[in-house]
Amino acid sequence: MYIDEVAAATHAGLEFELLDYSAIADQNNPARSVRDIPVHEMETAIYRGWMLSARHYSALYDALLSRGIRLLNTADQYRFTHHLPQSLKLIEAHTPRTLWMETDGKNLSYDAIMQLLIPFAGQPLVLKDFVKSAKHYWYQACYISSASDATAVRNTVDHFLMIRGDGLEGGLVFREFIDFKPLAEHPSSRMPLTKEYRLFFLKGVLIATLRYWDIDGYIETDMPPVDLFSDIAKQVRSHFFTMDIAQRSDGEWMIIELGDGQVAGLPTTSDVDAFYRALAK
Repeated sequence: MYIDEVAAATHAGLEFELLDYSAIADQNNPARSVRDIPVHEMETAIYRGWMLSARHYSALYDALLSRGIRLLNTADQYRFTHHLPQSLKLIEAHTPRTLWMETDGKNLSYDAIMQLLIPFAGQPLVLKDFVKSAKHYWYQACYISSASDATAVRNTVDHFLMIRGDGLEGGLVFREFIDFKPLAEHPSSRMPLTKEYRLFFLKGVLIATLRYWDIDGYIETDMPPVDLFSDIAKQVRSHFFTMDIAQRSDGEWMIIELGDGQVAGLPTTSDVDAFYRALAK
C-alpha cells in the first residue's frame, strides 16, 4: 500500500525505517512494533501509515523515542486533530453544526441522545465517532433524515455501533448535513460525493491541495484559494495536519474536519513525488 510513498521519499532524499503496524494496532505491543528499527542519535521523523488510536499513537511515540526517533507530532498534538471534539472550538464557525457525547457504545441511553439532538430541530444529520464515520454504509449507518425521528436515529446508531465495534473511538458525533456541490453518487452505497479537497499543512505552511475523491468532475479553476482558512491553520496545535474542506452549493467553503497528517491518505490521483518533495523542502 505504501510502496509508492517509499519510492517518493527515497527520490526526495529522505531516509525511512519500517515498523510493524499490526504489532501495535492489533497486539498492543509497541516494543515489538519497533524491534527492527536501529537506535539512532536523536532525529525527528514523520510516521506514514494507517490510523492508530490516540492510545496506540502515544505508545508508538514512546517506543520510537527509545530508539532515538522523535515523531513530529506529540501524542497531544495527534489527539487534537484526530479527535474532532478536540479541535471543534477552533473550527466551529466554519464547520457544520456539531454535537457530541462520550460513550463506549454500551448501556447507551437513547433518551439522552434525543435530548442532545433537540437543537437540530429535525434537520438531517451525519453520524460518526470522534474519528471515523461509516460513510460507505450511507443510508444504514451514517445519514439520518431527521434529528427528530427517534426510530431513524436509533436504527442508524445501532447499525453504526455494530460496524465500528471495538474500534469505536471516543463516542458519538452528530453533524448537520450540508448540501455541498455534488460530483457524483457512489455506485454501491449511494453516498453523495461532493466537491471536497484535502489540504496538508506542515508547520503552518500549506504544502499540498489534493482532490479528495478519485473521480471526474473537478475543474482546475474551482480550486480553493491558497490562503483559505490560513488564519485558522496557524492556530492548529499540530506540526503536520490535514484540513478537509468542501464547497457548498452557494459557493461558500466550509471545513469538514482536521486530521493528523501522518495518517491521512493520499488519493490515487495525487502526485506522490511532489508531495514528498514538499515534505523534504
